[in-house]
Amino acid sequence: MSAAPVIKVAMVEDHPTFRKGLSAILDAAGFLLVAEAATAAQALELIPGSGADVVLVDLQLPDGNGAELTARLLDIDPGLRICILTMFDDDQWVMTALRSGAIGYLLKGADADTVERAVRSVAHGEALFSAEITGRLRAFYVGAAALKPLAFPGLTPRERLVLGDMARGRDNAEIARAQGLSEKTVRNVVSLIFTKLQVNSRSKAIARARDAGLGEGALS
Repeated sequence: MSAAPVIKVAMVEDHPTFRKGLSAILDAAGFLLVAEAATAAQALELIPGSGADVVLVDLQLPDGNGAELTARLLDIDPGLRICILTMFDDDQWVMTALRSGAIGYLLKGADADTVERAVRSVAHGEALFSAEITGRLRAFYVGAAALKPLAFPGLTPRERLVLGDMARGRDNAEIARAQGLSEKTVRNVVSLIFTKLQVNSRSKAIARARDAGLGEGALS
């Protein structure tokens, strides 16, 4: 019987000390670290094509945020499986990360066993969250009676983020600043959204987004 393939991991973390400690945890667990990045720009250069199965991403980066980076990485390589590893545990960041396409969310206080379990779960396409996050998500969804199907499944993570900001009333310039994009890129994404939603105006796209619950707040 052949051995299971080694899980290849990439990390995006700007603090050298934490990056070194995380690298040691990954090595001890038998994972192969194939890429390390300290910024979003480095991640976009190094991770696509690295062969990574799982990407661990910090939310707060010097040149952007991990949620937007998650969406951009998945635009380039939809096969990546991304787990957020951060100090931020507020609901808005959790839901933003999930909408961006992350399937795991761990707090930086997690022990080595939890990190190992998260990497293995995410590598197999299974969602995994810190216990604190899991409890709050369960309470939210029980209170909401049922988990709604994902709205507009044909949209990419980046398109979903832009549409959500449109539903919040942001114009293209504001969306560009919030997501670290150029206004030209935002205009192109908006045009793609119009095509996929089969609408011919911003107001109609916003109306459809709000009807689907986008742009309502942290746990919409």
